[in-house]
Amino acid sequence: MALHSHLGHGIGLRPPHYPHVLDGSARADWFEIISENFMVAGGRVPAVLEAARRQAPIVLHGVSMSLGGVDPLNERYLGELKQLIERIEPAWVSDHLCWGGFGRHYAHDLLPLPFTEEALAHVAARIRYVQDRLGCRILIENVSSYVTFTHSALPEWEFLAGVAEAADCGILLDVNNIYVSSVNHGFDAQKYLAGVPVERVGQIHLAGHQNNGTHLIDTHDHPVPSPVWDLYRDAIRRVGPVSTLIERDDNIPELSELLAEAEMARQAEAEAIDGAVLEHGTWSPSNPTPVALRPASL
Repeated sequence: MALHSHLGHGIGLRPPHYPHVLDGSARADWFEIISENFMVAGGRVPAVLEAARRQAPIVLHGVSMSLGGVDPLNERYLGELKQLIERIEPAWVSDHLCWGGFGRHYAHDLLPLPFTEEALAHVAARIRYVQDRLGCRILIENVSSYVTFTHSALPEWEFLAGVAEAADCGILLDVNNIYVSSVNHGFDAQKYLAGVPVERVGQIHLAGHQNNGTHLIDTHDHPVPSPVWDLYRDAIRRVGPVSTLIERDDNIPELSELLAEAEMARQAEAEAIDGAVLEHGTWSPSNPTPVALRPASL
């Protein structure tokens, strides 16, 4: 399986939509599920998961691996995640390029890293261990941020690219997070896109955010706004067609509204590719040889 394998335009599976999954009316190209929500036994959750995987491909997305932390990786967590992988055979597995706890106290947040060579080597080593433990290559997601570190010596996009190369992993490119951080920190979002190794991008996230005047907050509680749609088209022109997900974690709308946003992503992707062809007479991704991705079921 290659990182450019295209599942289409999916949605995050959230509890308000479980009834649609159970009765077979969800009609999504694919579902992304939060890994931790399904690392449980009993109740309605296993039935929902089995119904979902009968209808469409499933992708696992974790929020608590703390790849950038300094505490030892949680072996119990990795063992339970591997069991889930073996049970549902997801298309791939992802988590965040961040840290989330210290001294076994979990912050329930995705906290940014200092962009240094030392942090790069530390995170890459942990990702390599995780991949060996799970038996598959994973995708790492860029997070939004609201502070910077005085010790940072690399721009974020170089750090992300360096980690992916050193760990030999893929990238889950969150376009909304790029936009939010570019506004908060004053960097050029186009320069970020130009620095991402396209051959490692296996998935894209789209979401909404809140504008607090002096800064943006990545809240996942609004529809995708116009600037993020524009940046998505730019990303597609650079990377090519990529499995894209609409994320909503609060103020969750009716399923039909989320599916309509997924359809908007499909149209935006087609427009970006068609526009590039009209402009240049042809189109191909910047690097046409994607990194091979071992299926998560191995």
